[in-house]
Amino acid sequence: MSVLTELKQTLTIADIRAAIENRTATATSIAEEHYARIAAEDGLSGKQINSFLALSRDRALAKAAAIDDLAALGDPLPLLAGVPVGIKDVLTMQGSPATAGSKILSGYMPPYDATAVKKLDAAGAILLGKLNCDEFAMGSSNENSAYGPVRNPRALDRVPGGSSGGSAAAVAAGFATATLGTDTGGSIRQPAAFCGVVGLLPTYGRVSRYGLIAFASSLDRVGPFTNSVKDAATVLGVLGGQDSLDATSSDRPADDYVTALTKPVAGLKVGVPAEYFGEGLDPEIRAAVEKTIDQLKAAGCTIVPVHLPHTKYAVPTYYVIATAEASSNLSRFDGVRFGHRTETPANLSAMYKKTRDEAFGPEVKRRILLGTYVLSAGYYDAYYKKAQQVRALITRDFLEAFMQVDVIVGPMTPTPAFKIGEKSDDPMAMYLADIYSVAASLAGICGVSVPCGTTAEGLPIGVQIMGKHFDESTVLRVGAAVESAQ
Repeated sequence: MSVLTELKQTLTIADIRAAIENRTATATSIAEEHYARIAAEDGLSGKQINSFLALSRDRALAKAAAIDDLAALGDPLPLLAGVPVGIKDVLTMQGSPATAGSKILSGYMPPYDATAVKKLDAAGAILLGKLNCDEFAMGSSNENSAYGPVRNPRALDRVPGGSSGGSAAAVAAGFATATLGTDTGGSIRQPAAFCGVVGLLPTYGRVSRYGLIAFASSLDRVGPFTNSVKDAATVLGVLGGQDSLDATSSDRPADDYVTALTKPVAGLKVGVPAEYFGEGLDPEIRAAVEKTIDQLKAAGCTIVPVHLPHTKYAVPTYYVIATAEASSNLSRFDGVRFGHRTETPANLSAMYKKTRDEAFGPEVKRRILLGTYVLSAGYYDAYYKKAQQVRALITRDFLEAFMQVDVIVGPMTPTPAFKIGEKSDDPMAMYLADIYSVAASLAGICGVSVPCGTTAEGLPIGVQIMGKHFDESTVLRVGAAVESAQ
């Protein structure tokens, strides 16, 4: 009988720690079982789910052996001892490729771990490998990867969401107990909703971005995917904290997020924004989210209508600011220092041009062009400066709402997971799918997507819980209440 069958098909962090401490399983056997499942069900060449781009078997098994040695001696185990974890391929991990889902970084092997990766390693996690994603984290469906789309484990003809689709799919498929993703405009929360897992967006500055291949530096955030809110709280406790290598990381101490889950939600004020329940919201998602709000009311929460009047400007504001920052950040990928290079052109300028033309995908090119345009002379004030002003108004909407309520609850996505190819030829429809996710990104607040039901077709539905800056404890507490009511 396999280790996964002996324990459970879906392992929690507590399951794994208990099994290793009690010697009913070893970290090595758990890692090997996950690799066997990946080999059978995932594939590394576009087969089946296609969540992993590269495996770090030698590093993972060496760490597992070290954990087993500790357990054999009866020594205390680190917090994530033996927990199989996958890493989105926009984060660097020594000994493994970091492609960011792009051809332009093919062959790049970073010489260091991202801070978030280093913290997981120090906590005893078994780093299984690197996960597929939309190229440079630009996308909402994981169809933009240069290495093939990821399929949703809940329905293989559907997208897993993006850009962290591989990270969400790996947890949903049981290939990893937790994974790291990144969220710039919804890229953790939306895939979590589509795949039926928990996806946590920490406050901007809560988790170090050092070692993250940047898309939009004022928006990018690193966070976990898990099968439970408690596991998300546990992983955030490992990841959070100031990092001297990231000037944007906060010096505000991290909370005890797991202990916070034990506090009752009775007495909390839950805001419900009318702007998130308008035209375009799928009826089944509306019903599931409204049922969740009723469950919170039954648990003793006070439901308070709130208004976020600038929500309608969030998508265009995001796609000005994010593309402007992408245009700047991606200028470093030119074929000179690392990754793909076209050798045939006769001069340096031609090499730059041809390298970037060959190795960037269509969506990345689109966003570079948009970003370059909004930053150009004569258009900067009309687009980029105006977008930053609207961003301030969106942030103010949330700050004013949080003067009345503790959290804000609403739908995570307007529709369930759509079919692969359904929106790939319609960028505007794809961008509008981010309507409920980008505002929190622009405001820098924290949030979590928690499963709250399924559609008649069996597709997962996620509810979004948003909280004040650095109040992940309350967001996770409400998320745990939602989870327990399902």
